[in-house]
Amino acid sequence: MIEIPSDLHPDLVPLVFLLGTWEGAGVTDFPGAEKANFGQSVTFSHDGRDFLEYVSHSWILDGEGNKVKPLESESGYWRIDKDRKVEVVMVRDQGIVEIWYGELAHQKPQIDLVTDAVARTAASGPYTGGKRLYGYVKSDLMWVGEKATPEVELRPYMSAHLKKVVTPEQVAEMARGLGDLPDDGIAFFK
Repeated sequence: MIEIPSDLHPDLVPLVFLLGTWEGAGVTDFPGAEKANFGQSVTFSHDGRDFLEYVSHSWILDGEGNKVKPLESESGYWRIDKDRKVEVVMVRDQGIVEIWYGELAHQKPQIDLVTDAVARTAASGPYTGGKRLYGYVKSDLMWVGEKATPEVELRPYMSAHLKKVVTPEQVAEMARGLGDLPDDGIAFFK
């Protein structure tokens, strides 16, 4: 169930499905880099202003799913206008700053983004732009990213399937809402 926080800026209601912390795993594969499974934690939060704050950390996983080493970190700000146009400003740990534009699909929680501007530091690797698709599917957050470099045309390079993390505070709130239910568990189905 998606709840709209009372202090959420009204412009952000169409993006409410993104709010929270999401964790899961995915695959990365791009020419010149090792194909690998990765873990990811993504948080979308708000402070009442007209943007969502975005933070993502990912790490390489071994065959048993253990963290091996950091992969990427990025952070940024997401906005949406009255016409469902989405804009994102993002900074990556590799020394890349991007401006993304896209659109929230009509009648479904899906966002298509494409880079409009890319700035790189001298230390960053080659990168000319990208595309991303985010979707809220059966209560999970899924995304796929494409990227291009001067040597490689735009192609998929990462995708992940993330599940919403429930905080101890959320568990406590759910428990308070249960009331005096019997211990047999059957009450949940009545």
